[in-house]
Amino acid sequence: MMRHVWTEGALGDDDRGPVMEGPPVLFEIAQVRRDDPVLERYGDADRLALYSSKFTQDTIVPPFKYSYGARIRGQLAWAVDLLRTKPYSKSAWISLTVPGEPYDSVPCLSGLAFRIRDGGLVMTAAFRSQNAFTSYLNYVPLSDVQAGVARSLGLDCGPMRVFVDVPHLYLSDSTQVLRIMRPCLPKLL
Repeated sequence: MMRHVWTEGALGDDDRGPVMEGPPVLFEIAQVRRDDPVLERYGDADRLALYSSKFTQDTIVPPFKYSYGARIRGQLAWAVDLLRTKPYSKSAWISLTVPGEPYDSVPCLSGLAFRIRDGGLVMTAAFRSQNAFTSYLNYVPLSDVQAGVARSLGLDCGPMRVFVDVPHLYLSDSTQVLRIMRPCLPKLL
């Protein structure tokens, strides 16, 4: 997704500084692995632990303004019950937004969908916005959410589908982004 934003994006503004904003993107991850070689080489284990706590704790973990754990956990039983009753259902969507909440507390992850397809649990994560440089900090804990729902249903995990309406990169992260993308960039003469 970093390459997508870097090559297809346009300059924009953000509360945290200038950004490159890319066109919306939809992609599928066959399997999210904590031992992914790219994560092992470029990932930040401390930040991953911090983000994981945002997904597992019901209280707000500073510096965040909301808890995904509180928004997700209470709805998972409903999704599991629906899929037990109707394994073919396309309706196991949960919303992570709250009408009328403060504009600076609207979560980037706005919804999750769960479907049973080909004998596995497929999960779709819909993001209103996402920093492509740190997106793995969401995908790894989300894979734990998917695995928990799959276990509750006695299933294996299928792919994780991700939709991001406004993928972006902060220009302040450009040096690190280019270091990661360098092996994938075309060679110049």
